[in-house]
Formats: sequence, structure tokens, C-alpha cells
Amino acid sequence: MSAPLLEIRRLDAFYGDFQALFGVDVSVAEGEIVALVGANGAGKSTLLKTISGLLPALRDSVRFAGEGIGGLRAGRIVALGIALVPEGRRLFTSLSVEENLRMGAYARREGRWNLDAVYALFPALRERRSLSATALSGGEQQMAAIGRALMSNPRLLLCDELSLGLAPVMVKDIYRALGEVGQDGLTALIVEQDVGIARSVSQRLVCMQEGRVTLEGASVELTAAQVSLAYFGI
Repeated sequence: MSAPLLEIRRLDAFYGDFQALFGVDVSVAEGEIVALVGANGAGKSTLLKTISGLLPALRDSVRFAGEGIGGLRAGRIVALGIALVPEGRRLFTSLSVEENLRMGAYARREGRWNLDAVYALFPALRERRSLSATALSGGEQQMAAIGRALMSNPRLLLCDELSLGLAPVMVKDIYRALGEVGQDGLTALIVEQDVGIARSVSQRLVCMQEGRVTLEGASVELTAAQVSLAYFGI
């Protein structure tokens, strides 16, 4: 069996003196979509921030394509092929939609993703490309955030709460587009509070509670009772 593309080994993470992650182990295989679920404060976003270089970590506690990357600068991690779609979109409000997308390409990685490919995936962005990012709806802003991440041509896409604050029809459109991206072989680790959505879009589900992994398994095989116990502890 080949080594996973992403491997988290006994990862601890801190905000100052506060410990947020405790010995977390997670792996993601090449071409796999893994969903990470858990209540607020479970450590899901902290895990993504640590993988993407926004929080410090021991070098070998985060391994990507066989290389220890824990503690590397965020820009170096993007150049290696990991892109984060952050919670809350975090678009540059002073820039147009197209300028936001171009910002994602600064690492100049080779690959299929360019403006035309992003506009084909999200046609609404082409129509609004000259507008300020603030003129977009919440769903369109999420599309722009995903498109900006794809512009770096990542091997691994980290997505934090894509459905947060969006209408159900927009959530469906966002995840349909992500499914198209996954069909091209892109690997993804997705944070999602809605367990139903998480199970439907992923091959494997990982549940966290209070900074620890409490359950892991094939999304179609885990029972509602197992997920509820791991999610809430009841």
C-alpha cells in the first residue's frame, strides 16, 4: 500500500499556553476526499491552520508527499501544493473578483487551473469578474474563495466550513462543483459541521471532539449512533 499524500502524526497544537490539539493522527490518500466533523471548538479549523502553516508544529508531525512540513512558512506550503479555503472566505475586499483569483496564482505552480478553468467551474464569477468582491453574494464569495485556492494548482485542497451561512441550494451548487474537481483526482480534506453533507461528499469521515480524534471510518459504513457518540460524546 502506498504512503498517504497527507499524514498527521501525534500532532499537538497550541494558541499560546492553550493546547487545542492532543496527539491527532489523520491520513489522506492521493485522490481521496476526507470530511472532518465535530462541534464548535473540536479543533477542526485548528488542524487545517496547522497543516497550512498558520500555526507552528513539529516538522514530522505533518508530512506531505513523504516530506515533513510541520512549522514551514505558509507560502512555502502553498508552493509545495497545499491550498486552504479559509472559514469566512477572507477575500481581499479592495480587489475585484478577478484580481482575487489572480492572487491565488502567485506560487506559479504548473497545472490545469487558470482563470478560464475557474470560470468554467463557476460561470457566475466570469459575469462578475470586474466587480468588487464585496458585491458578491455569500455563495458567490465562497466560489471565489475556492477558485482562488484552485488557482495555485494544489495537490491537496483544505476547505473550512464551505456551507456556513449559505442557503441550501447554494450549498448544493458549491459541493457539486467540488465533486467535479474531485473527479479530476484532486485530494481534499473538508471541515463540515453538517454530518449529512459530510458523509455524502466524502469517502471517509473523521470526527473530532475537544482536540482529539474520536472516530474514523468509511463514510457509508459509520452508523448515525457511532457518529453521534463521537460528535457529542453522548
